[in-house]
Amino acid sequence: MKKLHDEALAVLKRGGLILYPTDTVWGIGCDATNADAVDRVYKLKQRTQDMPLICLVSDYKMLNMFVEEIPEVAYDILKFAGKPTTLVLEDPIRIAQNVVAADNTLGFRVCREKFCNFLVKKFRKPIVSTSANVVGETTPMSFKEISPVILEGVDYIVDLHKNKKSSKPSAVIKLTKDGKVTVIRK
Repeated sequence: MKKLHDEALAVLKRGGLILYPTDTVWGIGCDATNADAVDRVYKLKQRTQDMPLICLVSDYKMLNMFVEEIPEVAYDILKFAGKPTTLVLEDPIRIAQNVVAADNTLGFRVCREKFCNFLVKKFRKPIVSTSANVVGETTPMSFKEISPVILEGVDYIVDLHKNKKSSKPSAVIKLTKDGKVTVIRK
């Protein structure tokens, strides 16, 4: 697995795109602090920038480094979540502006899948994570369902879990600094 991490890290560091299994579905990833890499993700997915992306972080410490102020309830939600949960938080910092939504929010997920978590930890920055499909297509639940457009458009494909059927996408919960909680996706 070290070789897979090293190769994926090299691609991320040079601004490339990876295709990788996450704790939910297969994802397209890049350095979330690199605006050019983020632009490539939008182009590959044929997605407009008004459709926000999310970022994976390795732990609470990394989350705190990339969000100005995290509401206390966020930690309880993540601690007790029974499935992967993305938190949409206000005022992200040290992140490429084109990954941040127009309302100055960004979705973050603490990834618990072993490969992803180790990759993000080693990279020391958030990694964009978006489903491996073109806008309008069904989210692929297995590697074999990923379209050739996506397979040919990334710089590196992680050779791991290719026979595994993925779970559903994460729950998405938006939190505001004033304590408002909105469930976007269960």
